[in-house]
Amino acid sequence: MDKPRSAFLQAAAERGFIHQCTDLGALDHLFTEETVTAYIGFDATADSLHVGSLVPIMLLRLLQQTGHKPVVLMGGGTTKVGDPSGKDEQRRLLGDADITANIRGIQSVFTKYVSFGDGACDAAMVNNADWLDGLAYISFLRDYGRHFSINRMLSFDSVKLRLDREQPLSFLEFNYMVLQSYDFLELSRRNGCRLQMGGSDQWGNIVSGIDLARRLDQTTLFGLTTPLLTTATGAKMGKTADGAVWLNADRLSAYDYWQYWRNTHDDDVGRFLKLFTELPLDEIAHLEKLDGAEINEAKKILANEATKLCHGADATRAASDTASKTFDDGGIGNDLPSIDVPQAELNDGVLAYELLRRANLAASNGEARRLIKGGGGRVNDAKIANDKAIINSSYINAEGIIKISAGKKKHAIVRPV
Repeated sequence: MDKPRSAFLQAAAERGFIHQCTDLGALDHLFTEETVTAYIGFDATADSLHVGSLVPIMLLRLLQQTGHKPVVLMGGGTTKVGDPSGKDEQRRLLGDADITANIRGIQSVFTKYVSFGDGACDAAMVNNADWLDGLAYISFLRDYGRHFSINRMLSFDSVKLRLDREQPLSFLEFNYMVLQSYDFLELSRRNGCRLQMGGSDQWGNIVSGIDLARRLDQTTLFGLTTPLLTTATGAKMGKTADGAVWLNADRLSAYDYWQYWRNTHDDDVGRFLKLFTELPLDEIAHLEKLDGAEINEAKKILANEATKLCHGADATRAASDTASKTFDDGGIGNDLPSIDVPQAELNDGVLAYELLRRANLAASNGEARRLIKGGGGRVNDAKIANDKAIINSSYINAEGIIKISAGKKKHAIVRPV
C-alpha cells in the first residue's frame, strides 16, 4: 500500500517497527477514524524485563504519543504454561508467589515509558490470570478448543521450529496458542482492544486470536508484528557475554546500561537511534552517516537518549560523566561498579584474579586468570604482570581506592573498608 496516513503507522513504519500486519490498509483507516486500543502481552518469567523487550515497549509509547490507548497485558496466567515461541526447551514453571513478585518488579518499568490513568489515551495494565485462572477445563475446551485446527497449529513457527529441531514440546506448552488467542478475545470484549502487537515469533498466536474473535463474535481484529531484532554481529538483543541487559536499576546499574548502548556496533547505530530514542529522523539521518572516530559521538547520543528514557536525566548525566572521566580523561568516575574489601585483607594481599572475579569483571577465577595471561587484566591502568600477582594496600591511590579493569571497557573500584 501507499504510505500510511495515520500518524501511528506512519511513524512506526519510518522507524522500523513494522514486520507484518494482517490488513495494513484497513488498520490504517481505523487509526484515522477512532482512538484505537491496542495491547502487547508480557509473561512474568523474571522480576524485570530486559532490552529485548524494548521494541514492544517503545511501540506502546509511540501508540500513546500519537493519540491512542495502550494496554499492557501481564501474563499472570500464561506464565504458568510457558510460551514455546523461539525456545528449544520448556521454561521452568513458576509458582503463584514468584509470578506475583515478578509482575510487581516489571510494573515499575512501564511507568517510565507510558502514562497510566483513566483517560481515553491513558495506558492500562491488566493480568490474564483474571480470566484464565478460573477456567473450567472441559467447558473451555468445548467452547473454544474446537475452533483450533491441530494441522494449522503445527504449521506455525512457534511449534514447527521446535519440532523440526526434534526438541520435546509438552502438551502444556502446546496449549499456549489457545490461551493467547483467548486473551485477545477477552481483551476485545472487556477493553475494546482492536489490535494485538508483538514480536514476529508471535504471528501464529496473534492470527489465531483474530480468527477466534471472528468465529465467535463476528468482530474484526488486527495484528501487527515487529521484526525479530538482532545486532549486526547476529547476537540476540538484550543478551551479552555478561548476561541479560535488565531494565530495572536493581538488576543493572544506569552506568552499565549506558555502557551497553555506548558499545553498540557501528552498523547498528542508525537503526537503534530510530527504535530506541525519540530524536527526529532528520537528525538520525545525519548521525548514522558519521564514520571513523565521529561515530563514537553518535553512540554517546544513543546511550544518553536511551538511558534517559529508562533511568531518568540525573542518572544519565552521572553515567555519562563517569564514562567521560574513566575513558576520556583516564580518571575514575563516581558511578563505576565497586566492591568493598576489608583493609586487613588488603594488607595481607589478595590474588589479582580473585579481585577481578569478585568485582564481576570475570565470571570465574579461571576466566580471570586467562584474562590476565592475555594481557587484559589491569590495576590502576597498569597491566597485571602475571596470573599469580597479588594486589595489596600499596596499590591504594591518592583517592583511597584501587581501580581494576578487564580490557579497555570494563572497570570497577576496590574500596578498602
